[in-house]
Amino acid sequence: MRTIVCMLLTFCYVGSFAQMTQNQLEPVDYVNPLMGSDSRVELSNGNTYPAIALPWGMNFWVPQTNKMGDGWTYQYSAEKIRGFKQTHQPSPWINDYGQFSIMPVTRKMNFDQDKRASWFSHKTEKSTPYYYSIYLADADVTTEITPTERAAQLRFTFPACDSSFIVIDAFNKGSYIKIIPGERKIIGYSSANSGGVPAGFKNYFVVYFDKDFTVAHAWHDKTLAKDTLEYQSSHTGAIVGFKTAKGEQVHVRTASSFISFEQAELNAQRELGNESFDNICKKGRQAWNNELGRLLAEGGAPDQLQTFYSCLYRVLLFPRKFYEYNKANEVVHYSPYNGQVLPGYMFTDNGFWDTFRAVFPFFTLMYPSLNSQIMQGLANTYKESGWLPEWASPGHRDCMVGSNSASLIADSYIKGIRGYDINTLYEAILKNTENEGPLTSVGRKGVKYYNELGYVPYDVKINENAARTLEYAYDDFTISQLAKALNKPKEEVDRFAHRSMNYRNLFDPTTLLMRGKNKDGSFQSPFNPFKWGDAFTEGNSYHYTWSVFHDVQGLANLMGGSKMFTKMLDTVFALPPVFDESYYGGVIHEIREMQIMNMGQYAHGNQPIQHMIYLYNYAGEPWKTQYWIRQVMNKLYHAAPDGYCGDEDNGQTSAWYVFSAMGFYPVCPGTTQYVFGTPLFRKMTLTFENGKKLIIQAPATDKNTFYIHNISLNGVAHTKNWIDHSQLQKGGTLIYDVKNKPSYTRGTTPAAFPFSVSQALAR
Repeated sequence: MRTIVCMLLTFCYVGSFAQMTQNQLEPVDYVNPLMGSDSRVELSNGNTYPAIALPWGMNFWVPQTNKMGDGWTYQYSAEKIRGFKQTHQPSPWINDYGQFSIMPVTRKMNFDQDKRASWFSHKTEKSTPYYYSIYLADADVTTEITPTERAAQLRFTFPACDSSFIVIDAFNKGSYIKIIPGERKIIGYSSANSGGVPAGFKNYFVVYFDKDFTVAHAWHDKTLAKDTLEYQSSHTGAIVGFKTAKGEQVHVRTASSFISFEQAELNAQRELGNESFDNICKKGRQAWNNELGRLLAEGGAPDQLQTFYSCLYRVLLFPRKFYEYNKANEVVHYSPYNGQVLPGYMFTDNGFWDTFRAVFPFFTLMYPSLNSQIMQGLANTYKESGWLPEWASPGHRDCMVGSNSASLIADSYIKGIRGYDINTLYEAILKNTENEGPLTSVGRKGVKYYNELGYVPYDVKINENAARTLEYAYDDFTISQLAKALNKPKEEVDRFAHRSMNYRNLFDPTTLLMRGKNKDGSFQSPFNPFKWGDAFTEGNSYHYTWSVFHDVQGLANLMGGSKMFTKMLDTVFALPPVFDESYYGGVIHEIREMQIMNMGQYAHGNQPIQHMIYLYNYAGEPWKTQYWIRQVMNKLYHAAPDGYCGDEDNGQTSAWYVFSAMGFYPVCPGTTQYVFGTPLFRKMTLTFENGKKLIIQAPATDKNTFYIHNISLNGVAHTKNWIDHSQLQKGGTLIYDVKNKPSYTRGTTPAAFPFSVSQALAR
């Protein structure tokens, strides 16, 4: 019988929130892991899967609906489940590695992924971060899963059957399986990957059963290797069987390691031991409540709370812990860069092009100890590969542009987080600024052009050149800030401060937009600001023009001043959602997602423009920031399978919502400022690692009441359009006085504007 905890969980997701008062629910009860899972290649509503996991866990689990190797491992629209997969997938576009699956079947010894697949219904599906349950109709088996960081327990409730089986699938691309009946155990490894691994990569797993086997066979591809207990091939697996009574529960414990079978056994002993399924479930629930409860939201509608905590759940999944504890309880990791087992932290499964914007600033605010460990992991990556990671899964992947690791490192150090080798990280940053890497996503593609001309030219066969230029310029700003904090020579500080102004080289005064520029100094021609890709990355000029995070005032000056700047911001929403997809040869999903959201050229489903709404604060019209934030939160997010307006991307699109619900946003990581928006809840309590609490209050906020008239911090009027990191960390009470009509006086003068390089230079 389940514990009360798991019964409560079932009730929460089968029943209605109206049947329980909010104070009976804990934060995890609001999370819907299915948010964003109704996606496909042509249209992303999140491109998520329901991760059964602990925060930042080394392994996740997921019900697998699609075929082996398909990045869309779980699709809400699917009708059958093929297995329950240990997954490490950060994105369907990046795909999985080291995966294996477990699946119950009955009556026939079906192990092939198509033949073993079972019909299911979402009506019998119970999905939370720490517990998942589903009834498999063809097998007449209920499957339950509860995870730890490196292990999991599965519980199968079988019918009366003399032919009940459990299938282990070690997947293709090189795998191994061995059945040990006397120990009720199966071991194996999966070498499956989609790139980013060294030679000899393996995920070693061990699976324990609490019931003797009456049948045990290895298999490979679609062939049953009868009376064979061990097999190594391209695609291997195992099937074990037993007789079951009606309602009999078979428990399976499993753990894995990227180091060895022995380490997998050690992970199982440490994290599962002899604990019951229900106790592991209870611990998982507590682990999520501990983290989610750091942000306690009150005074919102149930759907707002569901959306908020579902987004926060996503923020707390990646990057994953890619380290383990050896016999001496020391932190060690298998290096996905050189294949060695080495001491220290390692994290992976993250694309910094996405997450530098809000995910990592969220960690610096709420999880500085975790952030410090991640920085240690970045230093280890550099030592083991010679480069900082920009998209790791598990090792370097050739994806996206920029060298945004600089932003993560500078933001961490400038906000006072320590405990890592900043000198090694700074050395790594400097290497990026002078070199191209072995992959185009590592180092800086086009760096010689950028350093000599001040931009990456359009006509030298380097794609997405304008996007690269703009991101390098911002990254150079963060390097100048870090160099200053480290007391580096003035020449070094000035070099990067000067390069941070390179964004100006792409500004076209005739269109007031960013535009690709040829090597000879002429702008690309013809120029279509609605053309996606080409000079830009997954966007067009209307999206990337705003990628001057560090010098919004400078950008406004180029446009002719604040009035024209805000007019151009307005234009983004006023224009029709037209597009030119010719660079891609077809309409990519990001384009379609912008088109169907009916917000003009505003493409919130992709990351480059997500900070743009906050820029009205830099030009004297903060009420427009407040209006558009609430429009986006109300229209483009909800806690349902179609709940996002594009790719969720390792927590970034979720982090935008989480920050925006608090009422502020880190427009420019690498500074200590957060720019005000408008809070979603009447009350939110942030509990920082230092033990201090910040109480955010907006007593009058509701659907139509969100315009800020006054802000006070600890009883003192706060007239700026931003708040400093140190002010938040001290705790206290932040009160927003909101009304249903805009204030045209608060925050409208330059003294209230957030930091810009040009503004600082003018002082």
